[in-house]
Amino acid sequence: MRRTKSLNPKGGKVGNVTTSAMDKAISAADANRKFSQLLREVRDGQTYIVTSHGRPVARISPVAEEGRSNAKAELLAHIENQPVRRIRRWKRDELYD
Repeated sequence: MRRTKSLNPKGGKVGNVTTSAMDKAISAADANRKFSQLLREVRDGQTYIVTSHGRPVARISPVAEEGRSNAKAELLAHIENQPVRRIRRWKRDELYD
């Protein structure tokens, strides 16, 4: 794993949002310029609050792995539990009635 320099090493207050060591503020312009680095740090667990003109507008945070795998498992289970439907063949004209 490649070590990168942190984009914003301090927490603090951004607008009405108080940031911690896990929530770091970054301007929209800096986030745009350093997007690849920002995503690497988010993948490693860092959370960022994106600001525009000093006001918080978005939060970028890692996705919980178990949430993604559970959603997939739930979808597959739902599909497997659906009854098989036997439908007749239809004509093209019937689709546009």
